[in-house]
Amino acid sequence: MVSHDPGTNPVPGRRLLDAADGPLHPVARQTLAAAVDAGWADPARLHTEGRRARALLDRTREVLAAGLGARPSEVSLLPSGPTALARAVEGVLWARRRHGSRTVASAVEHSAVLVDARAREAQDAGGLGLVPVDRLGRVELDAWGAEVAAPGTVVAALQSANGEVGTRQPLAAAHEVCRRHGVPLVVDAMAGLGRDPAPTDWDVLVGDARSWGGPPLGVLVVREGTRWQWRHARADVEHGRTDVSPWVPLALAAAEAWQQTASDREADAAAAHALVDRVRRAAATVPDTEVVGDPDDRLPHVVTLSSLYVDGEALVHALDRRGIAVASGSACTSSTLEPSHVLAAMGALTHGNLRLTLPLRSVGPEREADVTAFCEALPQVVAAVRLEAGVTGL
Repeated sequence: MVSHDPGTNPVPGRRLLDAADGPLHPVARQTLAAAVDAGWADPARLHTEGRRARALLDRTREVLAAGLGARPSEVSLLPSGPTALARAVEGVLWARRRHGSRTVASAVEHSAVLVDARAREAQDAGGLGLVPVDRLGRVELDAWGAEVAAPGTVVAALQSANGEVGTRQPLAAAHEVCRRHGVPLVVDAMAGLGRDPAPTDWDVLVGDARSWGGPPLGVLVVREGTRWQWRHARADVEHGRTDVSPWVPLALAAAEAWQQTASDREADAAAAHALVDRVRRAAATVPDTEVVGDPDDRLPHVVTLSSLYVDGEALVHALDRRGIAVASGSACTSSTLEPSHVLAAMGALTHGNLRLTLPLRSVGPEREADVTAFCEALPQVVAAVRLEAGVTGL
């Protein structure tokens, strides 16, 4: 890959605490610009430019495979993480359709899994076994086992960790249950790849390059020996898992971001974990405010808190006016401003919630100061929004 000196914060003057969807790692951004000249051609072409693009794409696949503990032939690149996640489940369902059509998933899975599964169920095209979670957002393993064992179950889906509250899932135990019943496990690692160690307990793995400072690019990894087939495959594009070849410059930027992030992952994670602890302590001083998710066994960079008597959207706007960017609502459907299905499944307050996703240190070099500013502003902002709503005496 290409080596450059890191750039500066791409959002100067703003405090970025909603980094779930970017921005690009500064070195990846430079690689992307350089790769437009080197890798613009269709990698399926046989001319010199096409062969060069193919070699660059193959190199990208090797880098990602090595980081994920997979073979290059198992790795495919798709337009986005959610696309890859929906495709991952769909491919197992189609390949194992003679055995049934039932999907098992936790109640806090990404909407790309739950919405599609409910649509199939409504059309009598497949059942959905929804597994409850505890107050921390961790799947209940006894219920998981019962659902996986149910007749007609052909695929199970479970996050490595939840992108909204950060709680890690017991993948080893869940995968062992799936193995006993011959059900492939699709693991959604979109929230944690590049920030947490790569999962090892899976049959199909899904990631999104945005989580490690790359561009919008989905990663779909299918273990050799796992029955998987996309029913709409028409050509040998990305091992028959999509019908559009990835744009090589995006792929190169994703691989560059992976290499840059991997070299600093442990130190970055430790620093982010400490910053989230500061947010949790600050939230504890605000009346009627709860931090949700596991306080310890969690992603290092994600935290969600909920306050009574306020609207999450109002809090987001109030903080935005102070130059602090945070999120509210469900992590996978935040644009709808609908109550979070994750918090509802946990039995937590679904309104008045704020979600922080800390950027990588290389992307947000001022993140410590940004967290300090948020912690100082939080009590004032919550009090002001409550006052505007006519809530006093807290």
